Amino acid sequence: MKAATILRKTKLTLWLRRNFLTEETLFSTIGNHLVRMRIGSPQTKQPRMMEQQGSTSRRPRGRGRGRARGSSSSSSSSHAGTSTSGEGWNDVDEPDITPPQPTFRPTRTPGPQLIGVATYTALQLFQLFFTNSVLQTIIQNTNEYASTHYSTPSKQWIDVTLQDMFTFMSLVIYMGLVKCSAFPDYWRGGDLYSLPFPSRVMTGQRFSMILRALHLSSSVEDAANEKRRGTAAFDRLSAIKPLYEEIREACKRNYHPSQTIAIDERMVASKARIGLKQYMRDKPVRWGYKLFVLADSSNGYTWDFFVYEGKLQGASGKGLSYDSVMELVDTPLLGTGYKLFVDNFYTSPTLFRDLLQKRIWACGTIRTNRIGFPKTKVNSLSSNSPRGSIRWIRKDSVLFVQWRDTRDVFLCSTLHTAHGEDTVRRRIKGADGQWAFKDVTVPPVVKEYNQCMGGVDVSDALIGYYKVHHKTKKWYKTFFYHFMDIAIVNAFLLQKDIAKAKGRVPLRQKAFREALAKELAEVGSHSTARPVPPPAPRGAHHRPVHLTGDSTAGRLRCRQCQGKTPVKCSSCDVPLCFVPTRDCYNAWHVAKNLSGIL
Repeated sequence: MKAATILRKTKLTLWLRRNFLTEETLFSTIGNHLVRMRIGSPQTKQPRMMEQQGSTSRRPRGRGRGRARGSSSSSSSSHAGTSTSGEGWNDVDEPDITPPQPTFRPTRTPGPQLIGVATYTALQLFQLFFTNSVLQTIIQNTNEYASTHYSTPSKQWIDVTLQDMFTFMSLVIYMGLVKCSAFPDYWRGGDLYSLPFPSRVMTGQRFSMILRALHLSSSVEDAANEKRRGTAAFDRLSAIKPLYEEIREACKRNYHPSQTIAIDERMVASKARIGLKQYMRDKPVRWGYKLFVLADSSNGYTWDFFVYEGKLQGASGKGLSYDSVMELVDTPLLGTGYKLFVDNFYTSPTLFRDLLQKRIWACGTIRTNRIGFPKTKVNSLSSNSPRGSIRWIRKDSVLFVQWRDTRDVFLCSTLHTAHGEDTVRRRIKGADGQWAFKDVTVPPVVKEYNQCMGGVDVSDALIGYYKVHHKTKKWYKTFFYHFMDIAIVNAFLLQKDIAKAKGRVPLRQKAFREALAKELAEVGSHSTARPVPPPAPRGAHHRPVHLTGDSTAGRLRCRQCQGKTPVKCSSCDVPLCFVPTRDCYNAWHVAKNLSGIL
């Protein structure tokens, strides 16, 4: 035993010397470690177990993995969010200043930029946007494209004229009013269809040919632009540029917005496989082309817009929301003193301060993670705060407001004071469990935001009622339809303002579109339509006669059932079936209240 002990001590001594240690240092270290284990073990194990249990109970239900979902990261972020910089949220007991209100100085008189005493038809107002010059450009490009792609030796392409384009657009508008599942149905006969308007203004075959060959840009410019693909000079909107630029200029030329304006996104539905297509989860139309739109909040007039290509040229480095607003707010053309309303995608203190430098006041909801938003939690709304509670912070010219409704709403403004005397009625459940209406305090910023933010939404609603958009495989045709809708709605709003200024009752949008379709058909070409003879006098004698001497040769389609027939009415000059199984002759005359009974 003694020998073994001496051997162990010898090995220990050699190890200590090799590691430059002494016996006193070794035993002192071991002793301190044993003391810490003996004193600290019962108290350190329990908190670790509690921490693990708490982490398990607070773990989100998401399937994601990573430290961001753990309890430690959430607690650290919570502490970071509650850190303050010596500021706190103010209650309604604290008075707030009223910021300087804008002095409205528009460059032109707000409203339609037309002759007030003149009378305008629906067609004249529409042609303020679709002028003859831009239509001639579209016609030239369409004929050039069709002669290359759709003209064959056996079937030569017949050039489209201006009258043909008027007739084509008339039918496009008509199809937005009268819905059929397919284009050929508008020219079908029978009891369920037999629509007289389409067949009167243009044949279905001619309409389909123009629809298929419709082209907005020049083939030469398309080929030159295609060579630039992959470079910075490539223009992704080259196929719509002739009409796109003209519509934007016409919208700004013919109208000047009132003091309250709004900017928001608009989605044009499309499933085309093209890089321009965007996805927006929270929009009614999730897949399509994104447009940034500036509209008049008073009536929804689309004053300016641009198509989002995936990036903005000359970006400032402050984000898409900042750049899109700065591109649409054209102060040399608009003027100063405007009140701009935006949603939380655009709102930021940096944007609002820069707009104020341009003499544009702004208001909008804001995301709490925006740079410049107060991070303090001192005196902010708690879970026990009643509905209608208000907290606010003012930083120089920018006001931040927190308001409790069904949930907390955060807004930012350079225009409003923090609180006032305004109220709004809400249905609230009392302590006894009964629901009752109650007046709830509402900040002035919330009240005016709800009144003025919906300018683009009003425009979208007006377009959506009778939109002319049809499914198409060509992305530029989708924009052609949408530009027509913009032109029609803006023309309708011009008509509305002019009528109100004269003390007259304006047309509703449906009646305006009906009048426009009729006027376009009247000025359009009837050369491609089936000739319609004038109605016979009521006293004329109607009798069936054969079209030719042969009962099988030279047959025409029956006006009633669209079947082949060798018989027509001698007075009406209309082909009609007159056989035992199909007596379209008498049925047609009875429907026309004519004496067609033999």
